[in-house]
Amino acid sequence: MSTPYPFTALVGQEDLRLALLLNAVSPAVGGVLVRGEKGTAKSTAVRALSALMPEVDVVSGCRFSCDPASPDPGCPDGPHETGASGSRPARMVELPVGASEDRLVGALDIERALAEGVKAFEPGLLADAHRGILYVDEVNLLHDHLVDLLLDAAAMGASYVEREGVSVRHASKFLLVGTMNPEEGELRPQLLDRFGLTVEVAASREPDQRVEVVRRRLAYDDDPAGFAGRWADEESAVRARIVAARDLLPEVRLGDGALRQIAATCAAFEVDGMRADIVMARTATALAAWAGRTDVLAEDVRQAALLALPHRRRRAPFDAPGLDEDKLDETLEEFGGQDGDEGDRDEGGDDDPDPDPDGGPDGGPGGGPGGQPEPDDAPRVDGEPAAQPESGEDREGEEPQPSGGGGGGGEQTPARAAEPFRTKVLSVPGLGEGAAGRRSRARTEHGRTIGARRPRGALTKLHLAATVQAAAPHQRARGRGGPGLVVRRDDLRQASREGREGNLVLFVVDASGSMAARQRMSAVKGAVLSLLLDAYQRRDKVGMVTFRGSAADVALPPTSSVDAAAVRLESLPTGGRTPLAAGLLKAHEVLRVERLRDPARRALVVVVTDGRATGGPEPVALASRAARLFGADGVASVVVDCESGPVRLGLAGQLAGELGGTAVTLDELRADSIAGLVKDVRSSGQNSGQSSRRAA
Repeated sequence: MSTPYPFTALVGQEDLRLALLLNAVSPAVGGVLVRGEKGTAKSTAVRALSALMPEVDVVSGCRFSCDPASPDPGCPDGPHETGASGSRPARMVELPVGASEDRLVGALDIERALAEGVKAFEPGLLADAHRGILYVDEVNLLHDHLVDLLLDAAAMGASYVEREGVSVRHASKFLLVGTMNPEEGELRPQLLDRFGLTVEVAASREPDQRVEVVRRRLAYDDDPAGFAGRWADEESAVRARIVAARDLLPEVRLGDGALRQIAATCAAFEVDGMRADIVMARTATALAAWAGRTDVLAEDVRQAALLALPHRRRRAPFDAPGLDEDKLDETLEEFGGQDGDEGDRDEGGDDDPDPDPDGGPDGGPGGGPGGQPEPDDAPRVDGEPAAQPESGEDREGEEPQPSGGGGGGGEQTPARAAEPFRTKVLSVPGLGEGAAGRRSRARTEHGRTIGARRPRGALTKLHLAATVQAAAPHQRARGRGGPGLVVRRDDLRQASREGREGNLVLFVVDASGSMAARQRMSAVKGAVLSLLLDAYQRRDKVGMVTFRGSAADVALPPTSSVDAAAVRLESLPTGGRTPLAAGLLKAHEVLRVERLRDPARRALVVVVTDGRATGGPEPVALASRAARLFGADGVASVVVDCESGPVRLGLAGQLAGELGGTAVTLDELRADSIAGLVKDVRSSGQNSGQSSRRAA
């Protein structure tokens, strides 16, 4: 067994270490989500924590780690006899991103259950993690169905395995620790809220500290055991402090004054629900116990807020998590001086909230792209792009002419995006088999049952009726003499299910001079931002190709990080000619490469343009030929027509016809005006011969 890197040898990362230690003191805090760039010791710190966790008493021979003091009455290995117990180190169980459902919750032998009525159950990772640590690296990349199982187990403290009327339940209470790199995509809100605390980590910019990190790491790699031995005393001291804090925790008093500060803070930052208040209370109590105190002070409440609220505060789409510390201090000061009860004794904390210079992740108000307001679901009024007029006048009626390389050739200051609005689903026609998501119809492991088939590999979802029908004709030949059904392996049938998949939504954005009128570009960015928000909610991958001047660029290669696409969109420059053909050809190349990497994921191309093509020889004919490549491949497409002014040429509609897709104006893209667009996309795909073959 390899020697873990000592927890006390970590350099810096005070917030990360404190959050992990608080959960070691009080597992009821609810776990830690560690967000940060790659190479910042996230995984190292989590693995090092397991060596500091106190040993746990378990019932001897129990695969589910029952506590001998209060064994689980429903344990599959029970009932347990008294006296048979032992102790072992607390486990840290790692959940791989690509794990199967059976690996997580355990596997039930369906054949024996049907034929013999025996619950032959093999425990999974949730059983191994009971009373220990469940660690998920790259938790934001975890499949949705595994996230659902984690949510259920975290909420109920138990894991349920159901297979066609045969069920097994066992206790599963664990400290959930996840790490993620936000560049690779955000975490779905339901799981985000399940983490009690969150910390942001980043590499130090201090040369001396970076030197010390390298020095210690090289020393550990050269001699892990020797390096760990040099830190053994510090490790023992921290382990003893954890035990002492656990013993002190029941005696810590959370006064009404501290509770009032907690409630006022959560209300001031508009967090949803009451979980934040409860987590803050538990965190503040653990902080007091860790400090060796029996009273919760204002400084504990402040530190608890910095750890428990950044990922819960209500914020606009694509804003980074964070907390306005000035607002936090004002709230604590305002409510710190209200006694209201005889037991509130935070004299020092009432007038001085004691700002902690070491507290919390990098905070500050989260200013997302375009400074969007809180994401209400109400549609905006047509014609309100919400772009603040900056210096310079709107020139929506003046389309720069590309002749001579002059008009519109200069790069303009990027326009701010208008407010995002809710869109309705754009789906790819046909039935896919891509990654689970929420956009287009697909054959999936989860969803409604549409039929049965022979299993390919391990059986995961039994179709009971089809299995019984397959076994019934052979009962006499198999010598059935009792009430049980004689089932053979060949009789088992896998349920075929239909659900939803996530797609690759590739945006092809015209950033040329003809689009550069500030008010129009603001509305265009607002529309794309709205579609990006929809892609985030539907678990899509996104990519972005922009074209202007004389070439096209891949502004964002296909990624799960919709936030990154929003950032690139905000800084998108405009001006120059309109190389439409170059943009379409670049998009076609991106799709070709992505199809090799992920052949099961289908694409939806969203072209945002006024349809003009200028620059180079025969630009219109070349753009037409490039568009027909998408139609030949059967790629679903939508053209967002950005043409404005009293005279409309209808070029975007012609482009949509060449692509084999449909066109929609910016006004039609808003709110309920888009209701007919899904029907149009599907019908256009089904009317296309290529799309019909693809759907089949």
